[in-house]
Amino acid sequence: MAGKTRLPKLALSAEQLSELQQLSQSRTASVREVQRARILCSYHAGGTVTGISQAMEITRKSVRKWIDKALAMGAEAALKDAYHRPRAPVITEQARAWVVHLACSKPKELGCAAELWTRSLLAQHVRREAMRAGHPSLTRAAKATVQRILAEQPLHPERVRYYLEKRDPAFEVGMRDVLLVYQEVALQNQAQRSGQGRPTVITVSVDEKPGLQAIANTVPDLPPVPGKHPNVGRDHEYKRLGTCSILAALDLHEGHVTARVERRHRSREFIALLKDLDQYYPVNCTIRIILDNHSAHISKETRAYLATRPNRFQYVLTPKHGSWLNIVETLFGKMARTFLRHIRVQSWEELRERILLGIAEINAAPVVHRWQKFDALVPANQDTI
Repeated sequence: MAGKTRLPKLALSAEQLSELQQLSQSRTASVREVQRARILCSYHAGGTVTGISQAMEITRKSVRKWIDKALAMGAEAALKDAYHRPRAPVITEQARAWVVHLACSKPKELGCAAELWTRSLLAQHVRREAMRAGHPSLTRAAKATVQRILAEQPLHPERVRYYLEKRDPAFEVGMRDVLLVYQEVALQNQAQRSGQGRPTVITVSVDEKPGLQAIANTVPDLPPVPGKHPNVGRDHEYKRLGTCSILAALDLHEGHVTARVERRHRSREFIALLKDLDQYYPVNCTIRIILDNHSAHISKETRAYLATRPNRFQYVLTPKHGSWLNIVETLFGKMARTFLRHIRVQSWEELRERILLGIAEINAAPVVHRWQKFDALVPANQDTI
């Protein structure tokens, strides 16, 4: 039979006891703090070291350790581990900086075949070159060691994030010209809603969506079955029937779309779109077109046609790498979300008819697309009006 403990009682105030009891039942605190709080509560209630160790299924040595610490330094000190570092770090700061330097270099520059580092490849190179570089602490560096060193920065040399270098010195000027047109269109639309007539300058946004594939199923799709197959079933195999280009002109006043679906995108197809616009709009107005400087838009053939229609068309070119400034891109996004996504046809001609049908549905309920951010027009030291 175990004898009665000779340890003194643990003196706790009512507030301390309440905090320990709450901590002993916590589900969010660390496991070790909860365990130590239970030990101290049990000992304060009269439990013995042996009884506590058996009830909590831990060693007597552990129970005695935290009770002794509470008796010597108080209950709060017993809940926490004292900070200690058993030995000095093996990997020096200079060695860590060397690994970071390697991660900021490309493997091909150091004699490797890879373009970018992986953690394994970088660890292998570190182990191979550590002694020669004067960092013997890294001769056995593992992949996890390299990962911890890079995580301190943090660095991800295995990832690529694309950006666009500004190569057009006139980009901001071109962007400003396009945004000024959008601002003028907004004022025109506001005046038209207040009762004024249609403006004499009609602005349309023009672009092409090339490379749209006509794809046919090899077997028919399987329809959804309630309770069995919630999705449409489609065989992985398919047949390519060619590609098409959508040439579209978006009216920024009424939302009407003038479009053509062609097999190719050349000057003659673009001229056909210009002829459609010329036929659609009244003869006494100017058609202002926002478009990029694609070769078909400024070719000799296109300029020859424009010369036959003097004062009819007016170009506003977006700057290089500024296709996102063209509002018609939002129309192409709408097409992709509504009727182009997952489309399957049995012929190229069917794809053309389906696209024209989708455009007709858009024209049945037109939406005026607006540019809503004009911060680029206002200098940094002025307020918007």
